[in-house]
Amino acid sequence: MNQETIETRIRTLGEAKIPSPMLKEEHGGIHHLFVSDEDQVMINIKRANIEAMFAKGMSPPAFEVAGPRRKVYFDASKLRCAIATCGGLCPGLNDIIRAIVLELHYRYGVKIIYGVRHGLEGFIPEYNRDFLDLTPARVTTIMNMGGSILGSSRGAQDIDRVVDCLEVNNIGILFMVGGDGTLMAASKIADTISQRSLKISVVGIPKTIDNDIHLVSRSFGFDTAVDVARMAIQSAHNEAIAYPNGVGLIKLMGRHSGFIAATAALAQQDANFVLIPEVDFDLEGPKGLMAALQARVTSRGHAVIVVAEGAGQKFFENVDERRDPSGNIRLNDIGPFLKEAIKAHFTEKNIPLNIKYIDPSYMIRSLPANANDSVFCGFLGRDAVHAGMAGKTKLVIGHWNNHFVHLPMEATAGRRKQVRPNGKLWTTVLESTGQPSLKNEPS
Repeated sequence: MNQETIETRIRTLGEAKIPSPMLKEEHGGIHHLFVSDEDQVMINIKRANIEAMFAKGMSPPAFEVAGPRRKVYFDASKLRCAIATCGGLCPGLNDIIRAIVLELHYRYGVKIIYGVRHGLEGFIPEYNRDFLDLTPARVTTIMNMGGSILGSSRGAQDIDRVVDCLEVNNIGILFMVGGDGTLMAASKIADTISQRSLKISVVGIPKTIDNDIHLVSRSFGFDTAVDVARMAIQSAHNEAIAYPNGVGLIKLMGRHSGFIAATAALAQQDANFVLIPEVDFDLEGPKGLMAALQARVTSRGHAVIVVAEGAGQKFFENVDERRDPSGNIRLNDIGPFLKEAIKAHFTEKNIPLNIKYIDPSYMIRSLPANANDSVFCGFLGRDAVHAGMAGKTKLVIGHWNNHFVHLPMEATAGRRKQVRPNGKLWTTVLESTGQPSLKNEPS
């Protein structure tokens, strides 16, 4: 990450001149929570990096701290807001919706809040998806439910028609909850709004269960995913040790980044092999996975393998380059492939094998958030409201250096965070599992 090139300025619709309705609150000592745009969190807090920047006559780049401002841009009595959830399901979506609605209603006095049904499709008339009126009564208990009460969808829609819908319905703030594709769409929506000289704020909340959004240290749903993945590893281990030459194989989410697989393996230290997209491995050969697995099973009688869904794509001869409606390449299914490859190897070596395969992916995606994720979602949702009310736009609410911050959409959309093969997370996984390099020496 070249911190000198990171753009951190946040776009605004104009000067915020209206005293915040929160100033009228008398309970809880709320006044000390107000922040200003001058309250910032440095991107890189290492002393050497900071000194190097100052030596060049430059100020280290920093993100605005998220939170309520003393003055807001919108008159709450005249404001209409909309919330859309897009892309795949993720634990915590309903917690985000609930936090936004309750903050808008009770802290700012906004009475008209629309839920956009099924993502961007909800803005397009041909889909006939009426807005859902979101009130405190409607959202009070939704945090106990999985999925999203607004539904979701994948795929691009005509940006001009989305903005037409916002304009016709007099919507002042649009909250978009989604992953990389959603944030790129949100960025285009904000640009189109600006081109039309409209006063509509677009605030993004990053959603990826894989925890792979650039410049976002933690994304909601990840903690829940690790919790459930941990139980899957435990189950696979119990199955493996219960049978002679037992092998437990678990496929976890992680299209391009192996954070769930790596973190779950550390949370439940029963895995012997962890396979992620960032670290190449071979199947055959003296140092390949099959040789290492055979040695492990022969010496210890069982083994557990954790594989991220995006790992090992090089083993498929006819890689399917078709894309899903969101533009993601459709991955080949590494889980069943590995299961059959392991069975074939042990059959060829005339070694008995008992293999159990577990894929908890869709169960994880649709679950309610756990306690940590639920609390985290509450902070994200409330800070999204504060940003929107202050007239800030084309930004994402992120978490950086233990603070909630404002990130420009262009700084994070279209870029991906990955496990560093030489970083502490992956090194610790190798220490925990005892996994050797699974790459043969080049001939």
